[in-house]
Amino acid sequence: MFRKVLLHIIRMASGVLKHIIYNSSKMVHSHTAIKDIPQIGVLNKELLEKFKKSFYADEKNILAQNVCSRTDIFDVCLSRKVLEETQHVFNHKIEAEGKPVTHQKSSGRCWLFAALNAIRLPFIKHFNLEDFEFSQGYLFYWDKIERSNYFLHAIVETAKRNEAVDGRTVAWLLNDPIPDGGQWDMIVNLVRKHGVMPKKHFPESFSCESSMRMNLILKSKLRECAKALRDLVTKGASDADINSLIQEQMSDIYRVVGICLGIPDDTFTWAYYDKNKTYHSIGPITPKEFYEKHVKPLFNVDDKVCLVTDPRPTNEYGKSYTVDCLGNMVGGRLCIYNNQPVELLLELTAKSIKEGEAVWFGCDVSKRSASKQGIQDLNVHNFPLVFGVDIQKTLSKADRLIYGESAMSHAMVFTAVNINDNGEVTKFRVENSWGEDRGEKGYLLMTTDWFKEFTFEVVIDKKFVPEEVLKVFDLVPITLPAWDPMGTLAKCQCC
Repeated sequence: MFRKVLLHIIRMASGVLKHIIYNSSKMVHSHTAIKDIPQIGVLNKELLEKFKKSFYADEKNILAQNVCSRTDIFDVCLSRKVLEETQHVFNHKIEAEGKPVTHQKSSGRCWLFAALNAIRLPFIKHFNLEDFEFSQGYLFYWDKIERSNYFLHAIVETAKRNEAVDGRTVAWLLNDPIPDGGQWDMIVNLVRKHGVMPKKHFPESFSCESSMRMNLILKSKLRECAKALRDLVTKGASDADINSLIQEQMSDIYRVVGICLGIPDDTFTWAYYDKNKTYHSIGPITPKEFYEKHVKPLFNVDDKVCLVTDPRPTNEYGKSYTVDCLGNMVGGRLCIYNNQPVELLLELTAKSIKEGEAVWFGCDVSKRSASKQGIQDLNVHNFPLVFGVDIQKTLSKADRLIYGESAMSHAMVFTAVNINDNGEVTKFRVENSWGEDRGEKGYLLMTTDWFKEFTFEVVIDKKFVPEEVLKVFDLVPITLPAWDPMGTLAKCQCC
C-alpha cells in the first residue's frame, strides 16, 4: 500500500515538474531575443554570403542579369532555333477558316469565343459567306443572368448541407461568385435555352470587352444576397420563401447586367450578302429558332462530347467525373468529364480535323508558350541557359495538377494537323481569340509534345468516339470538390 502511494506522489510531482519546465520555457522564449535561440533553416548572413559569392563566380550569371534586368525575361529565354524551325504548314486542314480573327479583349470569354468560332465554320460554308461572327456578347449576357441565379441556389444548397460559411466549399463560391470563364456543358446549356444570333444584332459593349468593373459590382451584390439567403435558411424558412427572395435578388441582378451589357431583342431579322453579292434575309426570328432551324443542322451542340485527360492517381481513366457546385444554369445539365488517356484525345482530335471538323479544347495556355510568336513548344524557352535551372518541365503532368502548377486556363480551337509519313501527329494549328497581333495573324502552332503535357480536354463529335468510350457517360459521375483543378476553366477572368 505504501509503495502505491509513493508511486502516485512521484507521478504527481513529475507532472508538476513538467508543467513548471514548460511554462519556464515559454517565459524564456518570450523574454529572450530571437538571435539567442538556435533555429534550423534560418537564412543567416554566412549562408547568404555563400550564395552571393557563388552567383558572381559564374560570369554567365552576370551576363544574364545584365540582359534580364532590362527586358522581358521570357523573350531572353526564347529559343532562336525553335523560331527558325516553326513552320505554319499542315497537311490536313479544315476547308475554310473563320474570318475575321476574333478578340475577347480584357475578358475571360475564351470558352464562348472558341465555341462560336467552331460553330461558325460550317455556317460560313453553308451560307457561302465571306466572313461572319456570332454574337459572343449575347451568350455572355445570358451566362451572367443564368450563372447569378445558379450561384444563389448553390448558396442555398450548401447552407442546407450545413456547410460553414468559412468552410472551403462556401469560401470557394464566395471568392468569385460570377467569373467570366466556363466549360463546354455550360455552352450547351446556353445555346439550347437561348439560341444564338449574329454579332451585328447584339454587338460588343464596354463591359463585354472589359468585364472587371461590372463583375466587381455583381460580386458585391451576390455576396450580399448570399448572406441574406444563408440567414433565411438558418431560420428554417420554407423553400417558397427562399425562392421568393431569390427572385427579388435576381430582379436587381437583371437590372445591373442589362444596364452594363444591354438586353437582347426577342427577335431579329438577319439580312446579308453572300460571296456572290446576292442579298438574303432571314426573320423575324427568335435566337432559339435561329439556332434550331439554321445552325443546329450544321453544328449540333448535343452531338459533341467532352473528353478530359486527368492523370492523377486518384482519378481513374474510363470513369466520369463532375465538380461540386460547377455550372451556370439551374435545371441545366451537369459538367461531365469523361476521363481518358491523352493518347486517345490526340488521336480523336487528329481524326476529327482530317474529317473536316474543328475541335474546341481547353489547356494551360501560358506554360512553355511564346505568346507573341504564337508557339506552344516544350523547347520554346531555354530556361537552363539563362537561369541555370529548368521550370515547367521537372514535374509530371499529374504532379503539376496536384501541386497547383497547372490547370485549364484557356479555350481555343484546333483547325489543322500535321501527320508525318509514319502516321504520327507532329503539330496542330490553333485558332485563338486574342486578335491578329499574336502568332500568325491570330493563329498558334502547338507541338504534339506540348499537347500531351498541357492540353486537358477536347470536345469531339460522337461519331468519331469509340462506343466503349461513349458508354462512360452512362456511369454515375464521381464528384470532385469545388476547388478541383478540373473546374478552373470556368473560373478564369481574363486571358
